[in-house]
Amino acid sequence: MIGRTLLVTKSTIMRNSILILIAVLGLQSIVGQKQLEDYKKVLPKTLERSINFDITKGYAIQKVKPNIYVLTDGIWQSVAVVTTQGVVLIDSPESFGAKIQEAVKSVSNQPITTLIYSHGHSDHIGGSQHLSNIKNLEIISLTGTEAFLREQNDPRRLIPNKTFEGAFILKKGNTRIHLNNHMNHHSPEGDLFISIPEQQFLMVIDVLAPDYVPFKNLDLSNNIHEYLQVFDQILAYDFDVFVGGHLTSLGTRKDVEITKAYVDDVHSTVTRIHQNTNAMAVMSAAAEKVGWDNKYLLFKVFLDKVIDDSYAEIELRWINKLAGVDVWGRSHVSTMLNYVRWDD
Repeated sequence: MIGRTLLVTKSTIMRNSILILIAVLGLQSIVGQKQLEDYKKVLPKTLERSINFDITKGYAIQKVKPNIYVLTDGIWQSVAVVTTQGVVLIDSPESFGAKIQEAVKSVSNQPITTLIYSHGHSDHIGGSQHLSNIKNLEIISLTGTEAFLREQNDPRRLIPNKTFEGAFILKKGNTRIHLNNHMNHHSPEGDLFISIPEQQFLMVIDVLAPDYVPFKNLDLSNNIHEYLQVFDQILAYDFDVFVGGHLTSLGTRKDVEITKAYVDDVHSTVTRIHQNTNAMAVMSAAAEKVGWDNKYLLFKVFLDKVIDDSYAEIELRWINKLAGVDVWGRSHVSTMLNYVRWDD
């Protein structure tokens, strides 16, 4: 009986010791990591310009030009253009797609007749599933987007029934909506510039969010060479209202110019620091500790130094100018380094 008690006691002590060790190791793994409270709060000037919306309602719809309305849930955006021949909807975000028809009815008696896809990503068009009840709904996209969606066979994203390549002008009554695919920096199937020239309105999705830095990895861009050129492509248009597809602020030309300046700074900073960092010296210093066998690790030490040094400069210059620098800035530097090192 005593032996069994000792065995149970030792087993219990061992089990508890293991649990304590796991807890300690878990705690140690957190030390040094940035906590949520450590991130800089969104700049007051950024919050002040945001479109107000009732979170219990789930969306806001705001008139930005005669017969042009922006819809948002605070994270995603779409646009409704009211014409004499029905409402043209540009994108149908998955997050508030179920509320789009309700939102449109609150500002117009015209039915939704047309849906334009800016590109094929599900977060921007996954709400189209909630428009399947609209009879004879015209869905317009680039040919490449239609082919991609047909292959994906995603029930959230309705298949387009009218496609084009390059450029197309949608005519609805007296309204002309210009659709142009300049380059494929973000989506391999194409990214539309959607403009209404007569009203100086422009919508280009997933390039910038006014008063914020771009999203992760320079807005998930898969071609940084083209991404670096997209700002000049945008600025070639005549517009005074810009819709970028995310968050709640509307943009202006100045917002495009500021984001361009930020991205150009990331590019030039990474280029300079990469060129001026002695890769062999950095790797040799690391090899003194771990040897030369693990070549991946040594090269990672070099790349990490370029990223760390570049981000330190970017954060210092931009943290009080744009929101989200400390959230996504390091990913921007890392993405840019891939381009600078292997493509630029």
